[in-house]
Amino acid sequence: MSETVICGNTFSDIAELLHEAARGAPDAPAVSFNGETRTWADVETRCRAAATLLKRLGVGQGDRVALLGLNSDVCFESYFSPALIGAIFVPLNYRLAARELRECLDDCAPRVLLAEAEFAAVAKAMQEQCPGIRHVIVFGGESAEPDVLDYESSLAEIIAAGSYAETSGGGGDDPILLFYTGGTTGKSKGVMLSNRNMLSNTACAVADYRMDPGWNFIILGPLFHLAAGARIFSCAALYAHAVVMSRFDAGEVLGTIERYRIDSATFVPTMVQMLLDHPEYSNYDLSCLKIVTCGAAPLSLALQRRLLRALPGVRQYQTYGMTEASPILTILDSVYHVTDGPLAAKLGSVGRPPAHVEIRVVDANDNELPSNTVGEVLARGPNIMVGYWRQPELTAEAMRGGWYHTGDAGYLDEEGFLFLEGRVKDMIVSGGENVYPIEVENVLTEHPAVRECAVIGIPHKIWGEAVHAVVILEVDAGVHEEELIGYCKENLASYKCPVSVSFRSEPMPLSSVNKVLKTELRKPYWEGRQSQLV
Repeated sequence: MSETVICGNTFSDIAELLHEAARGAPDAPAVSFNGETRTWADVETRCRAAATLLKRLGVGQGDRVALLGLNSDVCFESYFSPALIGAIFVPLNYRLAARELRECLDDCAPRVLLAEAEFAAVAKAMQEQCPGIRHVIVFGGESAEPDVLDYESSLAEIIAAGSYAETSGGGGDDPILLFYTGGTTGKSKGVMLSNRNMLSNTACAVADYRMDPGWNFIILGPLFHLAAGARIFSCAALYAHAVVMSRFDAGEVLGTIERYRIDSATFVPTMVQMLLDHPEYSNYDLSCLKIVTCGAAPLSLALQRRLLRALPGVRQYQTYGMTEASPILTILDSVYHVTDGPLAAKLGSVGRPPAHVEIRVVDANDNELPSNTVGEVLARGPNIMVGYWRQPELTAEAMRGGWYHTGDAGYLDEEGFLFLEGRVKDMIVSGGENVYPIEVENVLTEHPAVRECAVIGIPHKIWGEAVHAVVILEVDAGVHEEELIGYCKENLASYKCPVSVSFRSEPMPLSSVNKVLKTELRKPYWEGRQSQLV
């Protein structure tokens, strides 16, 4: 079994991270949520009890345990609990429309669905439609739904009796996490991540961000995204303290950083803009911050410079990655986050890969390209996913030649720094959320008035990109922009829906192989911009 060294300790699975934190710093704060703080000893006890409950409900090695809810202490614990018995944790995006949520649950067929109280009715409805869900467990409040288990009382009973099940974290390449991301085919993909994937990423994050034991971390991105979830494992490795926020609110974030003396924060560009624009920003004491990392979407140079001015003395890092990479692929070190001097030329880069990651830039035939030549970014290393859940053909395509094909376009300079130029695929990144146009197009073309459509990303001051639909209507059909947007909202998560629609009478621009040239449709909106990163 492969082993990973983190902070001088050797680990072969994620379960060992939890046990070591409880052994090494039992009384240190582990997680704070809604004003309540638990130690690492508390968290280990609760996770063992949760794993025991799952095992009693028939969950075994490789079975899935899904969670539907906002960020919480229970979600924090669930990054460990299923892994203690070799099961797979599936954090679900609560923003999905019912149809999308059902598709994910049908695909992964969880034996148990954990649901926050406000989502209990949705969870029960999903159970009726997805027969694979044997049990619904509710947390975070009381539920009037019939035939559900209460998380807290169930754990309390097990802890009081001291009757814990035997645990085993599984092998290094056994999947422990399953994240659903949008798909280029219109169907969500389940990304399988293993013990080895997450341990290698944790080792990288702790070392390359130069994190120290006992730090206070703020977790404010949604935990159904790995960018936020991966920090949980860093906290365990460092005997550190995670302050979990259920939702992002700029004022609450600033107050939490000040109150808990936060050392490390991770933002997406939209969050940075909202924080810096907050009218009371200057009234908060943020001197405790030691590092700020940004990722999930390109951070414009203007916003980078603004952040540097706002937080002088705070080490800042730009990260490029994706779920399939657990998620880090490259890091732009803090020493390059300067606006003057020879190092400032790297500020537009997303940095270099950590020691365990290899990066190549290739042409359409996967031939490696010379420095400063734009092509597709490929990656490989122990952090790259096990594969897509129940989609071997898609996995083989993404991993052809032994390299993960990111679909992103960029180039490497002579020193190995990666500069992104856009995306080979048409994916839209809006406020840090990935939107695959085909998903939106599939819904729009179901509307009786729509004959043809193309969905593109257009500039947005706050979100970076916004979803825009270009529509050709059926002959004599009449429909308003608001109606089409409303139709999308009935069938898709709100962040995937167009914010605007333009109607076109002439045919769509086509390539020589009759594919819609979205580059042509985007041109009027992006005119005057060197790239989407400027």
